Amino acid sequence: MKTAFGPLDGFKDTMAGALATWFGAGLSPKAPGTAGSLAALPFVLGVLSFNSDTVVAMVSLVLLLIGVWSGGIVGRLWGQVDHGAIVIDEVLGQLIAIAIPFFALVGWVDSIWLFSVGFVLFRIFDVLKPWPVDWLDRNLKNPLGVMLDDVAAGVWAGVTSIPLLALTLV
Repeated sequence: MKTAFGPLDGFKDTMAGALATWFGAGLSPKAPGTAGSLAALPFVLGVLSFNSDTVVAMVSLVLLLIGVWSGGIVGRLWGQVDHGAIVIDEVLGQLIAIAIPFFALVGWVDSIWLFSVGFVLFRIFDVLKPWPVDWLDRNLKNPLGVMLDDVAAGVWAGVTSIPLLALTLV
């Protein structure tokens, strides 16, 4: 897989590159984090279609592990642990941001509101980095830290979206 950031040679590197960039979404020349978050939405819809918090938890754990593995390989090859093209962390954060209100409001909210508010709030918290997102981003300069700051942003977005989405029920 040849990218503008350098070659990914062999099956392992190519697979890691595909996953870390969420199948190329992170290679967007403008706003790769936003592109990765948008590309995550069909995946999030698929995971939530199981209507199981256990499935969401298992998928989240698997995404975390795959993200640490693939982000570690790609970050090392491209010389930057938190390279902008690595967006699998956005996928995990987006899943968490939408899953929290999905289960908290037990299907009372229209999907378009759920996904719109979750997407926007996740992007806001991912960019503004309130505590502990900023702490994780500054202090864990490794693939796990890259993933965990987006987990924290996803939790912020998910919890904050609950009262906002509840307003759509009135």
